[in-house]
Amino acid sequence: MSEDFGDFSEWIHSGEGLEGLEDRDYELAVEEIETTAVSEYTGPCGGCTTCAAGSQPIGADLENAEAPLDIVEVEFKTNRGGFYINESGSPLQTGSRVILEAERGVDLGRVIAAGEVVHQKRRARGLVGQPMRKALRAPKEDELKQLEENRRIEEKATSIFKEKCQKHKLEMKLTAVEYQFDRTRITFYFTADGRVDFRTLVRDLANIYRTRIELRQIGARDEARKVGGLGICGREICCVTWMTQIRRVTLEHARFQNLSLNPSRLAGSCGRLKCCILFEFENYLDALKKFPPLNSKIVTAKGDGYIEKVDIFRDRIYLRYQSSGVVELLNLSEGSYGNEIKSYQIQNH
Repeated sequence: MSEDFGDFSEWIHSGEGLEGLEDRDYELAVEEIETTAVSEYTGPCGGCTTCAAGSQPIGADLENAEAPLDIVEVEFKTNRGGFYINESGSPLQTGSRVILEAERGVDLGRVIAAGEVVHQKRRARGLVGQPMRKALRAPKEDELKQLEENRRIEEKATSIFKEKCQKHKLEMKLTAVEYQFDRTRITFYFTADGRVDFRTLVRDLANIYRTRIELRQIGARDEARKVGGLGICGREICCVTWMTQIRRVTLEHARFQNLSLNPSRLAGSCGRLKCCILFEFENYLDALKKFPPLNSKIVTAKGDGYIEKVDIFRDRIYLRYQSSGVVELLNLSEGSYGNEIKSYQIQNH
């Protein structure tokens, strides 16, 4: 924790200069243009999602109903993923490629989890009983070659997208391009400061690729998740490696933890407040319950003072005396205190 009491006090009250690190509200912009007729893929039982756990009503012992199912977690290129019922007839190993049912057609992904850990993840996320599509089979050699070809098309699509944005004078930053395995859909993920009218851009792209075009506007955190990178800790950022849900982080979370004023230390690679600020937030709330609030008035033998800072690790408070302006370290006795503290038992340090 910082020893700069003046800076900390000013930051606690104002938060000036840090508002730009908070999440900004944005609207998801999606537009699809389908230029060719696409036939629905039919799986072994018709390709529905109402079998197995999906057809069970909520509260009908769904956890036991899912227990015998062979479910795998699959990830795609842009950190998009989901859970699928293994219908391949053989166990799917972590790291293996698999052909899957998609919303329309088929897709190809990589298995990142299998076995009991998948059931635990679904229980933890409250997904038990939710419909699942099917993992059909392992890909053939020619299908793996098609996947490589799709990646080359995505690279070219990146350049085309940027050229079209310049042509139509659109302020859009492309984050990623994903071509569905069977080439029935191509999705462009982008960021922008506000809503963008990209209808003419979509038409140009549809004329080139002759398939369903989808543009998705994402936030800064989702952009970092798709691009990847290293955090200030030197490790790969959490949203890429293990975080399944991105929660909103505000300055209030940082204030409760007496964090440094330096915006460069509070900001992650996405330019927003770091997600790890939330990791210990609940512990801080529990620890602060036994401390008086900041700016509470304290009466000691030396006079009246106000709490400038709290050190939950050493069970101390930093008290600034009103008359002299001197800051003193005090050990806090156990107890609970109100907002207007007149006196209580404190051991002077």
